Order: sequence, then C-alpha cells, then structure tokens
Amino acid sequence: MAGPNSLYGPLDPAPDAGYVDAPPRMGFFTDTSVCIGCKACEVACKEWNLIPDDGFNLLGTSYDNTGGLTANSWRHVAFIEQPAADRGGATDTPGAFAGLPVGPPASAQTAAIGAGTPQDTGTQPGVDALAATGTSQFLGMPGSDLPGRTMDAPRTDFRWLMMSNVCKHCTHAACLDVCPTGALFRTEFGTVVVQEDICNGCGYCIPACPYGVIDQRKEDGRAWKCTLCYDRIGDGLTPACAKACPTQSIQYGELDELRSRAAHRLEKLQEQGETSARLYGHDPADGVGGDGAFFLLLDEPEVYGLPPDPVVTTKDLPDMWKRAGLAALTMVAATVAAFAGRRR
Repeated sequence: MAGPNSLYGPLDPAPDAGYVDAPPRMGFFTDTSVCIGCKACEVACKEWNLIPDDGFNLLGTSYDNTGGLTANSWRHVAFIEQPAADRGGATDTPGAFAGLPVGPPASAQTAAIGAGTPQDTGTQPGVDALAATGTSQFLGMPGSDLPGRTMDAPRTDFRWLMMSNVCKHCTHAACLDVCPTGALFRTEFGTVVVQEDICNGCGYCIPACPYGVIDQRKEDGRAWKCTLCYDRIGDGLTPACAKACPTQSIQYGELDELRSRAAHRLEKLQEQGETSARLYGHDPADGVGGDGAFFLLLDEPEVYGLPPDPVVTTKDLPDMWKRAGLAALTMVAATVAAFAGRRR
C-alpha cells in the first residue's frame, strides 16, 4: 500500500510497497490506432484466467457484445461508432476522416468471408474473383459495411474507434488504500492484484476505483479484475491478451520503455495529420501518478468512456484522518474539562 506521503508526488510503487531490489515496473501500452476490434484479447484473457463466459447477448446499440469491464470481462474491446458530425463537421461531410488511421485493410480472403448478406441466394463470391477486381467491400456483419474497410477506397464520413480497455494498475491505487483484508496487494512488478481467496466481498474497492474497473461477481460477491497475468509474467511470459493481439495494439514490457515507444508513435501519427491523437494515463504527474496500463487515443478520453482527469479517490485520506484525530482530541479535552468543572 502506498504510504500517505507518496500520494502527492512521483512514486515507484514496488519499492514503496516494501520490495527490495524490485525488478523494473511492467505494464501495458495499448495503441488504439491499430486495434481492429477482433476481441482476441478478450478470449485469451478468459481462457488463461478461467473466467466464466459472459456477454453472449448483443446490446442492441453496437456490435460490441460485452459492453464494459466486469468481474467476468477483464479485457473489453469497445466499439465507438463515430460519424463525422461528432467531430464538429456536418453529417456525411466528404473527406472528414480522410487520411486518418482506420486499421489495416482486409485481405481478399477476409473480404470473401464477409461478402455474403442475408439477401444472397446461398452462393458466395469466389476469392479469386474478389482478388481480381479488388473492389469488394469487407462486410463486418451480414448486410453491413465496416467503415474504412473497403478494398478500393475507405469511407471518409464515418469511422469506428476501437479500444481494448483494461485495469490501469494505478501508481496510486485507491483500491489498495481501502481494502480491509489485504486481498488487494502490490506485486514486485508494480501491478495490482486481487487475491480471491482473501477477498471478503465488502465491495469497498469498487467505488474507490476512479476508472470503474473493479466489479463484484454476483455468484459470490467477491471482487475481480485484471491481474496483468501475474502468474505468467513471474515466469517471464507475456500476458495472454498481448500474446494474442494480432496487430500489436496491446504491447507489454518495461513501463519506461513503453512510454518512450508511445511518445515516438504519437509523434509519427501527428506528423501524418492525426492531430487529435494523444496519450492517456502515461503522465506520472496526473491525478493517479500515472498508470501501469496506458493508451494512445485518437479522440477525447470521454469518447472512449474514460474520465478526462482521473484522481485517486483516497488522496484526501491523510487530511481526513488528521482532522478526525484533532476532533477526537478536542472531544476528549472538552469531556475532561467538563468533569473537572463539576468536581470543583
């Protein structure tokens, strides 16, 4: 647990938690500009951590089937459908998203798989024909065009933003401060892990998290979240989600090196005209002391459902305890004075 004096300045969380000769801090850098929404990270996370299945019902408002981070979804790939009007332009503004990142183009084979619609008569266009014409659209769902994935030219009036969200493994983790049983602990890699066999289901950590990451499982009431595959990284392995990511949108490694890599990637995107690109959670001077899992976004954090200025919710605890102590001493002094007065 972070000491009270460390809540206001830079912190190396593992040594602060008592680890001597701690290894480098490890974390995630998620580059949303190359996320294709495949949800391989969600599947890999579930398979490795034996997380119960969840999210088989479509939400009705998106192709997303999980909707958010929960006790049974430790990784969540958000689908944000963004028309040009949401960027300040008129609806269907030609060229509003021209040149902006839309992910890698679909192969002819992928296009062939997606080219069937409910109106088809049972025959699928051949892969060879598609490759020859080079003009077929990649249809993400039957009868629906996945924006930006045409093989001839991308759409420029609409785009999908995709982001694989996860626990941020905060430098100043409020969930650690409020846990009464020690179920939440800081690892030697600087990450934050819940020990399910110690969690008593009190739920204090849930409102303490500034990102709304932690959730209770309905079956037993205990809290669950991403562990950054603590059992894997301790053996020198890559976390399951990063291992499964086909585009390297999720990158795992030493946090300082990831921050340097992210700054270089941001610079390249801005040089290419993506002026709205920004890093989120990388700054040690922010309200949580920087995150162990940070992101490159293509729009405002709110667009992705992230708080714009997260603040560790327990930052005022030291002052609160001081004030409570002073109030208690004042009451004791007043009580003693009252009894002394009565005796006289």
